[in-house]
Amino acid sequence: MKKLLSYIYPVTKKTASSHNGMLEISWINGKKILDSENANYSYGSLQRVLEKGIKLTSLTNVNTILLLGLGGGSVIKSLREKFNYKKHIHAIEIDNDVITIAKNEFNIDNSELLTIENTDAFTFIEKNTTQYDLVIVDLFIDTEVPPKFYSKTFCKNLSKALNNNAFLLFNLGIDIDKSIQVDEVFSFFNDSLKFKDTQVVKINKINSLLVANKK
Repeated sequence: MKKLLSYIYPVTKKTASSHNGMLEISWINGKKILDSENANYSYGSLQRVLEKGIKLTSLTNVNTILLLGLGGGSVIKSLREKFNYKKHIHAIEIDNDVITIAKNEFNIDNSELLTIENTDAFTFIEKNTTQYDLVIVDLFIDTEVPPKFYSKTFCKNLSKALNNNAFLLFNLGIDIDKSIQVDEVFSFFNDSLKFKDTQVVKINKINSLLVANKK
């Protein structure tokens, strides 16, 4: 019923989360989306941003994916349904309330091919000893990327988490053309001899997405 009504007017409910404040789950034109107070969180414009980023990589030899920032799980839906990716994904999400939303509202749950871990991405990547073929970084609190994820320490640990020939997709933020922090992240990967073809792609004139390939 909600889906049918959403073609006439949006059907929305609000739910509190421990790290992201008040979130909205809405049916709009037959599609369910998840929004924070000021931005799309999953299954809207953000999903399209990451889909465009995935198209800039090659999934042919990608056997393992690390996703830092699960949200409602829209990028997992994209990988499974649009890109036909059938291998393992390890997702990290600090907000247990968001994990519950992903499970109950969007059918994103642990399985043989999906491990969801409730922990801080900075701490996880600092302790991590596994290497992946693709790492996707999508870490927002509302419209902001927490500053620690722009740090050199975080970038170094990201680099260690990538196999040779692996890809990195890093959603750097919204409307941040003149950000010193973003420039420093780009310089870290662009100047590193371990990476090639590093670029920051502007998507929808709003999101800046770093794409890099480890040699």
